[in-house]
Amino acid sequence: MDMLAARLADDMARVNALIRERMASEHAPRIPEVTAHLIEAGGKRLRPLLTLAAARLCGYEGEHHIRLAATVEFIHTATLLHDDVVDESKQRRGRPTANLLWDNQSSVLVGDYLFARSFGLMVETGSLRVLDILARASATIAEGEVLQLSAARNISATEDIYMTVIRGKTAALFAAACEVGGVVAGADEARAAGEGDLERAQAVLARHGTLESTRATALAWAERARTALEPLPAHPLKEILAGLSAYVVARIN
Repeated sequence: MDMLAARLADDMARVNALIRERMASEHAPRIPEVTAHLIEAGGKRLRPLLTLAAARLCGYEGEHHIRLAATVEFIHTATLLHDDVVDESKQRRGRPTANLLWDNQSSVLVGDYLFARSFGLMVETGSLRVLDILARASATIAEGEVLQLSAARNISATEDIYMTVIRGKTAALFAAACEVGGVVAGADEARAAGEGDLERAQAVLARHGTLESTRATALAWAERARTALEPLPAHPLKEILAGLSAYVVARIN
């Protein structure tokens, strides 16, 4: 993770500058206050890093990957603001949540503002395919949130429902973050997207009931991720991403 961040430090600095620029509001100063409270609290920034890495790995030399990385982070931040209202959370990233410091209304509306900003950034890339990928991912995230509401405290909720929830809440944006990086770099469709991989992973996990077998399955999918990198040209980022696939399975925190 640290190697990925170091390799992309210059690009990420530009992403952060763009985030600060686009979270501003001429008429509503509370918007940058609430946004800054969450964004500046830290976090790994893994989603935008993956967008940058995918674009660079596919040989991209333009500017749109910066916009897309900021887009992905805005979408993620918007969902966190909404999440904390829905879950009545009191803490996020070791700090009081925005809804606790301000109010629920501010958190919801600032989240809406960030969604609007994210779609503005997408349009600037001029790619309808990028817009389609991230629009579908945003809808999937919302579906996961609503499904979680209906499944909460429901003892009859199945493992399939749980997997659908986490696919929506977590996996969808990670997948889209990687895919749009490849798309903006002009990668062919087969290389940019592993269509159906999330569904296949869900089906495999559903067949394994114990923690150990689930971990073994996760390691197998990490190996599959490394294999998927093989057709890509030699690049330092290729080795870093291969290592990252093992890190996300092995990490404790």
